[in-house]
Amino acid sequence: GSRIAQGTPRSYRVSCALNTNPPPPAMKTLVQQESIKIPKGVKISIKSKQVEVTGKHGTLKRDFKHLPIELYTCSGEVRAKMYFAKSKQLSMLRTVCSHISNLFEGVEKKFQYKMRLVYAHFPINATITNGGATVELRNFLGEKRVRVVNMLPGVKVEKSSSTKDELVISGTDIDLTSRSAALIRQSCLVKHKDIRKFLDGVYVSEHGVIED
Repeated sequence: GSRIAQGTPRSYRVSCALNTNPPPPAMKTLVQQESIKIPKGVKISIKSKQVEVTGKHGTLKRDFKHLPIELYTCSGEVRAKMYFAKSKQLSMLRTVCSHISNLFEGVEKKFQYKMRLVYAHFPINATITNGGATVELRNFLGEKRVRVVNMLPGVKVEKSSSTKDELVISGTDIDLTSRSAALIRQSCLVKHKDIRKFLDGVYVSEHGVIED
């Protein structure tokens, strides 16, 4: 076959020997942009990729300094822009818009997680203390231990008025609200037994924004 110079990289020499073309470099996009509309009654300020959103339920902040993007407001919408990015990196634009959308919904409507107390024999007893900032869980699988779960800042827990054995967790920050629900869920895990048979625990039954 054709002679190949000694100095060429091995991968190229192999591809030439097999008579296949070496793969082209990953395509870079010149500029990509995503935008999200600012709802009525919500104020937003963006300063060096630090976003602050204010609405009727308070103020939320989020820092996007770790992302190589441009973030600014223009004619009633938030725009996220990125230059010379590969396709995998472009996904962070939509992610940023989703995070900002969650900030808007949080200050406008609040997020809510509903959890059900599930038990087969020993009824789980939930007590709300500390003005909705703490929940105490007793009698899980008949254990004497009191499980004390503190909510994260700005998150409130209460018993459901309409449904028996249901907890309602609400807050403006989706991260803190969902993590508070996770802390309750993780406090009641069945150890050293077959979890397909022992289904006791506190489980998230539904979640979303509070519709007025």
